[in-house]
Amino acid sequence: MKESTRLVSLGRDPERFGGMVNTPVFRGSTILSSSMAEWEQKKTDRANDVAGVSTYGRFGTPTTHALEDAVAQLEGGHRSLLFPSGLAAIVTTLTALLSAGDHVLVTDSAYSPTRTFLARVLSRYGVEMTLYDPRIGAGIEKLMRPNTRVVYVESPGSETFEIQDIPAIAAVAHRHGARVVMDNTWGTPLFFKPFQHGVDVSVQAATKYIVGHSDAMLGVATCSREVWPLMRQVTQDMGQTAGPEEAYLALRGLRTMGVRLRQHGQSGLRVAQWLQGREEVEAVLHPALPDHPGHALWKRDFTGACGLFSVVLKTSSPEDVAAFVDNLKFFGLGVSWGGFESLVVPFTPGAAHTGARWPWRGQALRLHVGLEDVDDLIDDLAQALACMTRRRSPGRLPEPDLARAA
Repeated sequence: MKESTRLVSLGRDPERFGGMVNTPVFRGSTILSSSMAEWEQKKTDRANDVAGVSTYGRFGTPTTHALEDAVAQLEGGHRSLLFPSGLAAIVTTLTALLSAGDHVLVTDSAYSPTRTFLARVLSRYGVEMTLYDPRIGAGIEKLMRPNTRVVYVESPGSETFEIQDIPAIAAVAHRHGARVVMDNTWGTPLFFKPFQHGVDVSVQAATKYIVGHSDAMLGVATCSREVWPLMRQVTQDMGQTAGPEEAYLALRGLRTMGVRLRQHGQSGLRVAQWLQGREEVEAVLHPALPDHPGHALWKRDFTGACGLFSVVLKTSSPEDVAAFVDNLKFFGLGVSWGGFESLVVPFTPGAAHTGARWPWRGQALRLHVGLEDVDDLIDDLAQALACMTRRRSPGRLPEPDLARAA
């Protein structure tokens, strides 16, 4: 089946549910058995890890199992597990794969709560973290230690948008006996196939493009066959589970994810190209742009781009930034992304980013281009930039606040 057909078909079994087109929402904690024989068989099947078998709501329902099966097939992994959020999927994966005395390498472009969890929580249990430059590629060999157990990648970084050479990093990690964990939320199961590039566990915030409508929190981790038993056991030991309503919304989102992402990608690239021509803009960070530093890697490994990218203004004045953001009509000010609506949020790159990697002095903003008409979005950005310009002295842009940028 082609990808668009798989999106419509996976995780559905109308014959099993009385002809229902969509897998129903199964709410429940207690799951009854009709006899001791059935009870013992279920326990045996669970012990043997038979897919879709549950003896208690925490271990899944037909609704959650359907989504897990669909995502695993889309990503090309062995099996998937659902979590109440993307971060829950990340921290459970890291807890499963790391022990006291272990060392983990983490790209410094990773989602900041990932780094925070390692620094605040796992460090107390004897796990050591080293941040690395995402552009390192096979050079990560120099950072590997005898106790390095995990290399954590995120490509692109969801603020600074560096593309990583995942196959090169994975080859080094596996040669040293380490596993590769990837945050694949930007690439989605459609645009990046993690297990074809050497990843052992792919985590996603299904909150984003899989759900697609900004109305559910959900995470998913897809595992290789080798890692699956450990991930499954630790997930159950930690009591991690996801609600059936959220799984249902994600299943519904899957059906339209292909057409939504196609529109997000087309509109996002057009907005990025338009912003490149604006005198108020210092830089546009979008991997699909030919002048992006990671464009060649993106073109080699990815089959598309979503609607998320960053822009750097030439000004770092808080008043200028407020004038721009406050006058936007179609871009909401808020975190998250992947829904139907356009969003904007300012950010400041962390101290780990070197000057060579972040040479710009103006204020950075992350944009998510939604499903509104792209001409309306461009007009909106144009009028907001005009409002920003009008509040300044006529004829020149203010010098950036270098102390603030540093």
